[in-house]
Amino acid sequence: MPARLERPEAHPHVALVTIDRPDKANSLDPPTLIELARAWKTIAEEPEIRCAVLTGAGDRVFCSGMDMTTTIPASQRLARGERIDDADFRGLRSVSRALLAGYDLRTPLVCAINGHARAGGFDLMLQSELRVAVPEASFALEEVALGLYPTGNATVLLPRQIGWVHAHELLLTARPIDAARALEIGLVNRVVPRDELLPCALELADAIAGNAPLAVSQTRQGVRELLSLPLDEAWRRQEELGSPLRRTHDAREAQRAFVERRRPVWKGR
Repeated sequence: MPARLERPEAHPHVALVTIDRPDKANSLDPPTLIELARAWKTIAEEPEIRCAVLTGAGDRVFCSGMDMTTTIPASQRLARGERIDDADFRGLRSVSRALLAGYDLRTPLVCAINGHARAGGFDLMLQSELRVAVPEASFALEEVALGLYPTGNATVLLPRQIGWVHAHELLLTARPIDAARALEIGLVNRVVPRDELLPCALELADAIAGNAPLAVSQTRQGVRELLSLPLDEAWRRQEELGSPLRRTHDAREAQRAFVERRRPVWKGR
């Protein structure tokens, strides 16, 4: 399968998604888009999955974006009103969900960036909450060099995540930056040796999954909602999100576990 969803036995509440087309720079052709969209839907709807990890196969590219030999020509034919294969049509209909553009995963996402993240690969990365990269990784948004607007996640999310000037350098110059620079400007959390990449990403995912599920979900939602609100509205909305958690089973369980000096057993209620 060009994109696969796994549930690692040693990480019971974590899903691992791998884009598996290393011979095609892990580019997104219609079958890959369909499988990615299906994986995200499963993760969003499965309560036992408390965190997800996304990576690419191989040791060169995380994801290079849309497949220039299949997806782009099919998209151009569709735009001209020409008939395309049903499989290609289903793939194009899956683009937004596959890239998590306007689709809420409802679950924290950690990216293990094993190589170059370009275009749609960069877009996917922007929807993650935590990011770990290898030193050889690079990051680029090259749409303006191709006469295109970056219509995935970049103009919506990038200026909200890193500094204004750094976001515009990536968006307007189309020049790649390396992993060290990405770390410096806050685009990634850590840069680690290749053999530590997936273990580090899974360790972060386990740390998230080990916390109270409702609290993690509400906190993630709150960050996304409050970012664009005026301060007075943000304070009010914060209380609306946080107050119900104080009355949950998990909050009471955390108090009991503290007193009894044991790890809490979360029920997600």
